[in-house]
Amino acid sequence: MKLLHVDSSVLGTNSVSRQLTAEIVAEWRKNHPHTKVDYLDLAVDTPNHFSADALGIKVGVPAEPTEAQRRENEVSERLVSQFLASDVIVIGAPLYNFTVPTQLKAWIDRLAQTGRTFKYTDKGPVGLAGGKTVIVASTRGGMYSTSEGGQAMEHQESYLKVIFGFFGITDVRFVRAEGVGMGDAAKAAAFTAARADIAAATGKAANQDQATLAA
Repeated sequence: MKLLHVDSSVLGTNSVSRQLTAEIVAEWRKNHPHTKVDYLDLAVDTPNHFSADALGIKVGVPAEPTEAQRRENEVSERLVSQFLASDVIVIGAPLYNFTVPTQLKAWIDRLAQTGRTFKYTDKGPVGLAGGKTVIVASTRGGMYSTSEGGQAMEHQESYLKVIFGFFGITDVRFVRAEGVGMGDAAKAAAFTAARADIAAATGKAANQDQATLAA
């Protein structure tokens, strides 16, 4: 089994999401000891934001691709190949200004490739990356899950559910720590809740729901 560990926080050692992804990966390896781990730090190895050069070769090979098009295509191919080769993807996704960090969005933009992670048919889009498990370490300074107003404001977990579902991934699990900016007691409670989520998320087999349905 291959696991891809992805961090995106810019806060380094002060990052709650980085602490949680490390704990998720450690617990997953304890429960599934034959797992091979690959690591991607999007705050360090950040793909350029999606551009015409990144899209260029994808919409039809030009007679002579430019150097910029070749370079951006190599980045896209490296990232989507790494993603597709992974069985489990653990993602650190802090809430920045009501959504995911721009570097995480830039990575996802590179994964969204027709013919690789999805395709269009006469009945609409079909995901091509099914059979994977995604575990998201979702961290938030405030409380968003406990009220309709808060749920309407967050475009972090909701976005990730939609995009990975679009890729055909039905097994998306969340480890949530919210209220971490609301004082020591709230932060401690957030870690307690997150660690319960970690136990639940790592104890279940990869893509167990889909395997059960297939049986």
